[in-house]
Amino acid sequence: MIKITDIVKVYRTEEVETTALNNLSLEVKEGEFVSIMGASGCGKSTLLNIIGLLDAPNNGSYLFDGTEVAKKMEKERAGLRKANIGFVFQNFNLIDELTVFENVELPLIYNKVKSSERKKRVNEILERIGIAHRAKHFPLQLSGGQQQRVAVARALVTNPKLILADEPTGNLDSKSGNDVMELLSELHATGSTIVMVTHSGYDAQFSSRIITLKDGEIVAEKVNDRKVDLLVQ
Repeated sequence: MIKITDIVKVYRTEEVETTALNNLSLEVKEGEFVSIMGASGCGKSTLLNIIGLLDAPNNGSYLFDGTEVAKKMEKERAGLRKANIGFVFQNFNLIDELTVFENVELPLIYNKVKSSERKKRVNEILERIGIAHRAKHFPLQLSGGQQQRVAVARALVTNPKLILADEPTGNLDSKSGNDVMELLSELHATGSTIVMVTHSGYDAQFSSRIITLKDGEIVAEKVNDRKVDLLVQ
C-alpha cells in the first residue's frame, strides 16, 4: 500500500536548514500494523505527515496504493487524503460544540455522503467501537479514553484504506491507553492497515512491525512476534 523510496524532507529558514528525513525508504503492506519509534526530533511526525499526504517531500518517490503522490499539489493530496486515510491524534481533535454523533459524522459531510447513509454509517461505527451509548453526549462529558474512541470512530467512518495514529495514548492514563491499543489491535486483526507513531515501547508491542528512526533515517526494524502477549503489564 505504501512504498516510499529515498524520501528527503528539509525545512529551511533564513538562518537554519534542518534535514528531517534523509533518503528514507519504507514499505508497508496492506493489512500491516507498523509502529514508528525514536527520540523526539528524529523525523517520526514528518514521516507520518508525508505518509498521510499532509506534507510533501523535497525529493524521492511515494507510491500510495500504486499511485505516485510525492509531487502532487495540495488540492490533489487533500482529495486522496479524504477518500483513503483516517487520522487519530494524541489530542483527539474533537469539536467541543458538536455531539459524539456529529463529530463522527463530519468526514462523511465533507465527502458529500447523503444524510440517510451518514446516519446508518455513524450508528454502525459507534456500535462497533463501543461508544454508541454516548452518541448524544459532548466531548467534554467524556473521559479521555472515551474521547479517543470517538476519534477512532471518526477515523473509521469513511472506511479508509489506511489509519494513521499519532501518539494515540499520549494523553491517556494507563488503563485507557491499554483499552485504545486493544481496540487498534482488534481493528488490525479484522484487516485494517495501521501506521502509528509512538514513544511507548509497550504500545509498539501491539503492532506487527516496529521501525526505529534516528536523525531522519531508519536505524532498526523488527517483526514483532509478541503482540497481544503483553496485554497484562
